[in-house]
Amino acid sequence: MSKNKHSSKRTKPRSHGAGKAGSVKTGAGKSRATNQRAARQHSLKNNSQARRSPTSSNEAVYDNDVDTIVMLFNKPYQVLCQFTDQDDRETLADYIQQPGIYAAGRLDRDSEGLLLLTNNGILQHRIAHPNFKLPKTYLVQVEGEISNTAIRHLESGVKLNDGPSAPANASRVEQPAWLWPRNPPIRERKDIPTSWLQLTISEGRNRQVRRMSAAVGFPTLRLVRTHIGSHSVIDIAPGDHKLIDGSLL
Repeated sequence: MSKNKHSSKRTKPRSHGAGKAGSVKTGAGKSRATNQRAARQHSLKNNSQARRSPTSSNEAVYDNDVDTIVMLFNKPYQVLCQFTDQDDRETLADYIQQPGIYAAGRLDRDSEGLLLLTNNGILQHRIAHPNFKLPKTYLVQVEGEISNTAIRHLESGVKLNDGPSAPANASRVEQPAWLWPRNPPIRERKDIPTSWLQLTISEGRNRQVRRMSAAVGFPTLRLVRTHIGSHSVIDIAPGDHKLIDGSLL
């Protein structure tokens, strides 16, 4: 599938050395990123006319006269699920220049994969809120050879510190051929194998998948969201995006 003409993939490689997570922009790279973010904020301000302004920087508008935009974005590892950051870490603004859209739901900085963005506040709420039970599917690389007992516990619900999880669809899988390599790769230990789990949940608690895998004795090493509802990230490269018909959600 061809890349959408509005996509903007970061081309300058970033280092992932020891110390503070993420790389530090210097010189021209820092100025360019700052200018891009300033331009985007100016565009957002100009596009706010003739529609109700959002009440927060993460809220889309509710004006029915504004055409709905829905974007599928493959969020890379260590990218924040927001458009600004005081510590100058990578954000959505490093990859997306479409004004007026906001993330529908969250994806942790250390997780990868599918993120939906929209300019439609009602749709944003429906995608993100657990009451609507929109299923989300994850590929989870865990430490150790995950057992059938652990799979059964995930399927029946596990005890978490904020209450038991709802039953999930869980199965052991092989690493798919289409999955991109993570940069940097996970830390591997020769004496401890890893395995892959596919997990589908309809809840949206903080770091829920990681807590669920830890609760059954298999800590998460890598987490990739592959699907939200019927929409998939499989044919979207990391850092790329495509626009879809919002009526299909």
